[in-house]
Amino acid sequence: MLLNRRRLIQGSGALAAGLGPLQALADTVTMPFGNGERPLVKYPQKRLMIGLTSRPPQLETPFSVFNDGAITANDAFFVRYHLAGIPLEIDPETHVIEVKGKVDKPLKLKVSDIRRLPSVEIVAVNQCSGNSRGFVEPRVPGGQSGNGAMGNARWRGTPLKAVLDLAGVQAGAKQVTFNGLDTPIVDKTPDFVKALNIDHARDGEVMIAYQMNGQDIPFLNGYPVKLIVPGYYGTYWVKHLSEITVIDTEFDGFWMKGAYRIPDTDNGAIEPGTAPKSTVPINRFNVRSFLTSRVNGDKLKAGAETVLKGIAFDGGKGIKEVVVSTDGGKSWKPAKLGTDLGKYSFREWTLPVTLAAGSYEIKVRATSNDGKTQPMDPQWNPAGYMRNVVETTRVTAA
Repeated sequence: MLLNRRRLIQGSGALAAGLGPLQALADTVTMPFGNGERPLVKYPQKRLMIGLTSRPPQLETPFSVFNDGAITANDAFFVRYHLAGIPLEIDPETHVIEVKGKVDKPLKLKVSDIRRLPSVEIVAVNQCSGNSRGFVEPRVPGGQSGNGAMGNARWRGTPLKAVLDLAGVQAGAKQVTFNGLDTPIVDKTPDFVKALNIDHARDGEVMIAYQMNGQDIPFLNGYPVKLIVPGYYGTYWVKHLSEITVIDTEFDGFWMKGAYRIPDTDNGAIEPGTAPKSTVPINRFNVRSFLTSRVNGDKLKAGAETVLKGIAFDGGKGIKEVVVSTDGGKSWKPAKLGTDLGKYSFREWTLPVTLAAGSYEIKVRATSNDGKTQPMDPQWNPAGYMRNVVETTRVTAA
């Protein structure tokens, strides 16, 4: 059903992006949690991906991709939509980004207008709020993804600040809202509109991007322009950006006031099975790290050097340290950090180890430059957001 319910792109539906039809595939993978069987699917401009849903498309990156380097390839980058009415045709020559609301000069900018403005580049992780939700216990509703609902790319575009300055933000402005071309298919479903505080929107880092890793942004990742909000969860990274509205109130749309909220606690977590007393909109990433070069059940050669490798990231302070344990957390060794691509990027790490014959629990723990680190035990909230527990990989040496 996932593969045959519909074809994502048909005929000339997306000629502007050069897309072809979805190919149906029979292979599956089984994720390491309950009800974890998933199909492998092939969508336009994508390699084999793990399929969560087809309407709207939700595609998870196979975790092995993250061992290929700090930059996630465009054709392996995860896809997450909220609304089933996704655009099937976008002409970059006629697509317009409307800037309106509390501005002196409302604008209607074509993609070519955006491209003519001064450009910047930033390397930044885009991570779904529910990345790793499939591992959450007690289980919670929502897409049950593994650890692959994330990716890191070089984004090029113009700072949102430049566009807002061009329009002239009026005194008293409080927030900016963002809308894209994806739409509800049921009248009662609220349109997907997100908001940022005016100071955040004008910080010079929030970007209207048109390139991803040196190429046009793939159709399913937001072509032809996408809002980039470095350090913030992917819910704010609006695809197919079409409307920017400056407002003098706090936006009360469903996707800010009703959804994508976390407990108003220091860590966004509460006691499992309880309800939060109050909530706030989800915002910056917490610190995370992964071992990418080994998976559960791997067999290593005893007495021979093995280089462990992985990635770490946080919400914008940058990674200060990654430590690794091979004895289940009893002792730790510092890993060597790789090239620093920027405070919003994946940071690679490596550690050579030589293990005697036996069984091992490898744990990885990152600390950011502001001293934040990962919890040893899983933390919980009702939406399954922001999982960042110290991961454990079990291997044997023989």
